[in-house]
Amino acid sequence: MFRRAFWFSAGAAAGVWATTKVNRKLRSLTPDSLAARAADQAVAAGHRLREFALDVRAGMAQRESELNEALGLTAPVDPAPDRPELPARVPPRTSPGGRPRRELGATHPYDRNEDH
Repeated sequence: MFRRAFWFSAGAAAGVWATTKVNRKLRSLTPDSLAARAADQAVAAGHRLREFALDVRAGMAQRESELNEALGLTAPVDPAPDRPELPARVPPRTSPGGRPRRELGATHPYDRNEDH
């Protein structure tokens, strides 16, 4: 009697385990799940690509400084204390139609004749 109960419960447990495993696999193969997994992998690939680009830039800067030192092109960079700070750029005023308004006395860029 106990032997039959043991094998019955062992079979039931194996059936529940197999059913759960199959259901998980089926859920992982739905279109939404596949799209989410692909999006996650694309984001991860983007992060790896960005890290690679940053490493390349750092290597380029290091190599450029090495070449500059080897060629004797390094010069101390002194900020120009006499140069005044430039004011922040003010965006052009726009007309009601969204086009930039021309100020009085301002010329159009195509009106300039620098060739002649």
